[in-house]
Amino acid sequence: MNDTQSVQVRNAELPADIEYIRQLWTDYLTWGNDNMQALYGVHPHNPKEAVKNDIKNINKFLPPHGRLMLAFIDDKACGIGCLKSINNEIGEIKRMYVDPNFRKVGAGRAILKSLLNAAKDTGYKKVRLDSPKFMEAAHSLYRSFGFKDIPVYSEVEIPEEFRQYLLFMELDFSVA
Repeated sequence: MNDTQSVQVRNAELPADIEYIRQLWTDYLTWGNDNMQALYGVHPHNPKEAVKNDIKNINKFLPPHGRLMLAFIDDKACGIGCLKSINNEIGEIKRMYVDPNFRKVGAGRAILKSLLNAAKDTGYKKVRLDSPKFMEAAHSLYRSFGFKDIPVYSEVEIPEEFRQYLLFMELDFSVA
């Protein structure tokens, strides 16, 4: 990335951005699945089916209780992140991903900052997330914003047999 490039993060616009969303979610889930298979010998889901289901239920990631953010560099969609409601006080970050060709330029940080601002604006007191254990760079990013490791939370969507391969984290805005 050169000095003329910068990361721009904005709310997704539907239906105009649906292909960006579909592609980034598919890339993320395929990459995650491939790594889970290679590292742990498990295949948590079918990425195409998971994306189809997420598109069908996309409203959970939209205002007033959620957000779907896209990051762009030079008009190229390079990252995505979502916020959804667990309850009136707790939001959950889902599907946060930056295309490997655009990593280490601040896109992940910009997406996370936008999602956390949206969570505060929505009135959430806490934000939670789950993340595969192999995503160490993501864990460092989350910790830099004040996230702490927590035990698995009851609202997590991850099936029981895959939870051992994930970290669960929370940011409490009252102590952050």
